[in-house]
Amino acid sequence: MLKVAFVKKLAVSGTCLRLLSSLGQHESVIVSRRGRDCQIGLVQLNKPESHNALSPNLIDQLASSVEELDADASIRCLVLTGSEKVFSVGADVKHLASLEPSDVATEDVLHKWDVLASVKKPLIAVVNGPALGGGCELAMMCDVIYAGENARFGQPEIKLATIPGVGGTQRLIRAIGKSRAMEIILSGTCPIPAHL
Repeated sequence: MLKVAFVKKLAVSGTCLRLLSSLGQHESVIVSRRGRDCQIGLVQLNKPESHNALSPNLIDQLASSVEELDADASIRCLVLTGSEKVFSVGADVKHLASLEPSDVATEDVLHKWDVLASVKKPLIAVVNGPALGGGCELAMMCDVIYAGENARFGQPEIKLATIPGVGGTQRLIRAIGKSRAMEIILSGTCPIPAHL
C-alpha cells in the first residue's frame, strides 16, 4: 500500500559524497550517492525548463539510472526527486503532439516504466510542488512518498482526452479507494490529498 508522509519543510540536502562512477550528471537526470557510506542513491529529475516533463529522453535516462542503482550491491535504497518547485508535470505534451499514430505503437515507452515499477530496493519519492499525470504516476510507483507543504498530486489526463497510462489508475485505487480515484481521474480537477 502507498504511504505518503506530509512534512512542513522538505528538501533533499547534504553533501554529495561522490558521484556514481558511470552515471554522474546526465542532461535530464542527476545521480549521486548520499548518506553514510554512500548507501543512498539519489536520482533527481533535471529538466527545469519543461518542469521535468517526462520526455522519452528523460524516461530513458531515469530508467537506466534507476536500473544501475538497483543492481549496485552497495546501494541500500533509492530516492527520487524533482526540484524544489516541481516534481514533474507529467508527459511531455509537445513531444506527444508531434507523434504520428504509428509512432505511438512503435515507441517502447512502457518497457521503461516497467523498469521503474520493478525496483527491488526501497524507492522513496521526495515531492515538492506539482506531481501531475505521469509525474503523479511516477511518485505512486515508489514505496514511500514524502510530500513537502507545496506538493500537489493530480491526474489531469482527462483534459487531454486520455487516461493515466502507466498504472496510475490501479495504484490510485489501491491508495485512496475506487470512488475517490474515479472522481479524480474522470474530473481531472480534484487534487489528490498529500496527507494520505
